[in-house]
Amino acid sequence: MLSTDSNTTLLTSELAARSRTRRKAIDGAWAFFWYIVLSLVALGLALPLVWLVSTSLKTGAQTFVMPPIWIPNPFVWENYPEAFRAVPFGKYFWNTAQIVVFATLGTLLTASMAAFAFARLRFPWREQIFLLVLSTIMLPSIVTLIPTFIVFRWLKWINTLLPLIVPLWMGGGAFNVFLFRQFFMTIPYDLDEAARIDGASSYRIYWSVILPLSKPVVATIAVFSFIHHWNDFFQPLIYLQNPQKWTMAIGLLGFKDLYSTSWNLMMAASTAMLLPLLVLFFFAQRYFVGGIQMSGLAGR
Repeated sequence: MLSTDSNTTLLTSELAARSRTRRKAIDGAWAFFWYIVLSLVALGLALPLVWLVSTSLKTGAQTFVMPPIWIPNPFVWENYPEAFRAVPFGKYFWNTAQIVVFATLGTLLTASMAAFAFARLRFPWREQIFLLVLSTIMLPSIVTLIPTFIVFRWLKWINTLLPLIVPLWMGGGAFNVFLFRQFFMTIPYDLDEAARIDGASSYRIYWSVILPLSKPVVATIAVFSFIHHWNDFFQPLIYLQNPQKWTMAIGLLGFKDLYSTSWNLMMAASTAMLLPLLVLFFFAQRYFVGGIQMSGLAGR
């Protein structure tokens, strides 16, 4: 009787082991399949970047050769210094850097302060006011373009960097307020109560308790803001009329004239313009992904 039970147990264990092995093989096959699919998708998404870098290292004659040449022959590294000499790239970089730095700081500070009020403080009509702020996301910016331009012209801010910086110090944008608020609401209220018992004011709680715990969402919004202002073309085109005030996005037009376009030099300048974004995302990726997951934008 014991021998029969032992044989049955061994058979059951063997069948279970075979089932686990078969399941692992199936899971491995599916994982390999999805790796291949995602690799092909990633390759397709990377083709424009590859073409950008490839064209930046070609001669002007190779740019429109058919079939396309993906690997330049020879590599024309001189395109990069020549592109920087063709337009005042340093001046454009400095203008863009000023806008990006000050606009991002304004966004982070004022959007987080507004979100702290909506998430942690109690005041009349709080939810209704937040819905009103959130509803402005649905208003296309082109609708307010003319009234905003008139206001800035009355303030004599046209052809300065102020229209691209100052509005970001007045709330930081409804989307950023929403993102901060969603993250702040995940932080336990017990921390606020403990700080108030110790005599901390709302400003002290915001600065010393909430913000230090909000590094993921701060990094996320900093990346969003940096990318937006770094690549922004439309607003600088509207408000900056003096070429000495242009940003890099507008400065790329310097490679176009009435009769021809230096595409290889433009691609070289575009590649140089892209590098800070890649470096930023590389170092902020961990916080960036964590901020999206914890602020309610990842299906939570």
